[in-house]
Amino acid sequence: MCSLFSDGIVIFDEVIGMYPIPMNEARTELGSIQIAPEVLEIIAGMAAAEVEGVASMGGGLADGIAGMIGLKNPGRGVKVSVAGDRAQAELSIVIVYGYRIPDVCDQIGRNVKHAVQSMTGIEVSEVHIHIHGVQFKDKPAEQDAQAAGRVK
Repeated sequence: MCSLFSDGIVIFDEVIGMYPIPMNEARTELGSIQIAPEVLEIIAGMAAAEVEGVASMGGGLADGIAGMIGLKNPGRGVKVSVAGDRAQAELSIVIVYGYRIPDVCDQIGRNVKHAVQSMTGIEVSEVHIHIHGVQFKDKPAEQDAQAAGRVK
C-alpha cells in the first residue's frame, strides 16, 4: 500500500531496495565542488528531525543497536539517491503518538526539500517516508525502536 500526497511525498508501508549514491559534482571558476552522499543524508535527517511529531530517525534493528552503544549519526534512517541534478530521499522515522501522520509527513517533505535545495542547489524530486514505529510519551524512542526489531 502506498499513498501519494501533495509535493510528491509518498508514504510506503515497506522498505524497498536502495542503490549506491554517485557523487554530485559542480564546476566553478576555481575548480569543482563535490558533495558526498552522506552530506545530503545528514542535511535531510536534520531537517526531518526538526519537525514536531518526529520522535526519532531510523527504526530498524541496526539503528536500535547503534543507539544502544551510543553511536550518534545525524543521517541515521536516511538514504539519498542522486541522478544528475535531482535527488530522491527515503527516510525512516518513529512518530510521536497523537500526531496526524499525513501532516507530519507533509512537513517532513517540505523541510527536507527546502534544506537540501537551499544548501546544495540539488532539486529534491521525491521524499519517501517509512513509519517504523510510534513512541508513547512515557517511553524513550530508542526502547520502541529496539522492541520493533526483536523477535517475539
